[in-house]
Amino acid sequence: MMTLQPLGRISALIFDFDGTLIDSAPDLAAAANRMLKPLGRREVSLKEVQMMIGDGVPKLVERCFTATGEIPPPAEFETHVAAFIKDYEPRSAELTRPFDGAIDMLKRLKARGLKLAICTNKPFGATMAILKALKLADYFDVIIGGDSLPGIKKPDPRHLQAALQQMNVGPDHCAMVGDNHNDVMAGHGAGLAVVLLSHGYTKTPTRELGGEVVIDHFRELEAALAALR
Repeated sequence: MMTLQPLGRISALIFDFDGTLIDSAPDLAAAANRMLKPLGRREVSLKEVQMMIGDGVPKLVERCFTATGEIPPPAEFETHVAAFIKDYEPRSAELTRPFDGAIDMLKRLKARGLKLAICTNKPFGATMAILKALKLADYFDVIIGGDSLPGIKKPDPRHLQAALQQMNVGPDHCAMVGDNHNDVMAGHGAGLAVVLLSHGYTKTPTRELGGEVVIDHFRELEAALAALR
């Protein structure tokens, strides 16, 4: 059995996914444009889509429609959301890649015996498809998607509390690693310190989001965690 080597008080971590561990915007933008083009709408840019990510697929689809015209009536809108998911999921790892240093960081944390979870607003199916395609799934003890808990997703702290419960870890021994305001709100709501990556998808500058620490690269994560008080 592996001997736990905590980082200060931290023996477990909950990670956001899009914009934190993976650069998924290129595949999301491609799927968005595959949806928009047949409807006679303009394509959305990669930068636009980066600013739309973080609140789940329905909100992403809504923002794509708002950026290119009007939002369709509710029944039609729901049809487009379902079609987006069906199209995106099998193609979700064509252009998506881990951010620099992510894999090495996960290897180091697992070698220390830390428990690792993902809490993402991305649908569970697409999350698992990407994790398997990028060979990341085995690093995580718990994976919770945006549709895993009915009616619950970040910034609702219950999203993270479910991960804490499944890992059997208290909030004092866990931290949230993310990139946007949802991660900060959910993390603090669950009683966790929040470490933010500056490479993420956020309209508000990362250092203004209210996390305990901001780092620029995963090589800085262990030292940041060990320094948490």
